[in-house]
Amino acid sequence: MIHVKICGVTTAEDAAAVAEAGADALGLNFYDRSPRFVSEARAAEIVLALPAHVLPVGVFVTQSLPEMVAIAERVGLRALQTYTDAPPKADPRFKSLPAFRVRSIEDLNRIRDFVLQIQQSRSATFPEVAVLVDSFVAGEMGGTGRTAPWELLAAFDPGVPLILAGGLTPDNVADAIRIVRPWGVDVAGGVESSPGKKDHGRIRAFVAAVRSAAREFAVPPVSG
Repeated sequence: MIHVKICGVTTAEDAAAVAEAGADALGLNFYDRSPRFVSEARAAEIVLALPAHVLPVGVFVTQSLPEMVAIAERVGLRALQTYTDAPPKADPRFKSLPAFRVRSIEDLNRIRDFVLQIQQSRSATFPEVAVLVDSFVAGEMGGTGRTAPWELLAAFDPGVPLILAGGLTPDNVADAIRIVRPWGVDVAGGVESSPGKKDHGRIRAFVAAVRSAAREFAVPPVSG
């Protein structure tokens, strides 16, 4: 199974479409410079309406761990996606999705070092971890529509589940899965009619394309 995360959801109507399409997770963006930013009040409404099988993920860029945890508790999040190069810090109550923008082998080495720190510090209190790999665009923190370097990622095994993001669409996600063989995929702009407004038909098409590719291409087990 390849997990599907639809990111940058801003309305309960779009969240319902995400759930109905069969996605596994939904991203709520708390980065106030993003066109997909949501307030805590709006995010809480969306989470409250979600079925239990859809994982609500908070996307954070500048907040500290205590700030993220406080928002997660108020909103009802179950996972935290962070853009950071800092040593891993996490709260055991929330799944951890550190996100990395990749353009070179040096970036892959940085991810390996990050995961190694996690493995060395892992204990019964450390949360479940997956790494999200996004495209690198200077000055932007995701949601750019640029594809990540798939060929560079083709043989990359970070030792924990890998979620592929960056420029994915219903039309190219099967090729991305064939090349990278990720544990999961993440999409925002590729299923939108405009920034922050989801196209429900494209959401359904994206999920269907992922499920079809998952049947066709075997994804190797995660090591570590």
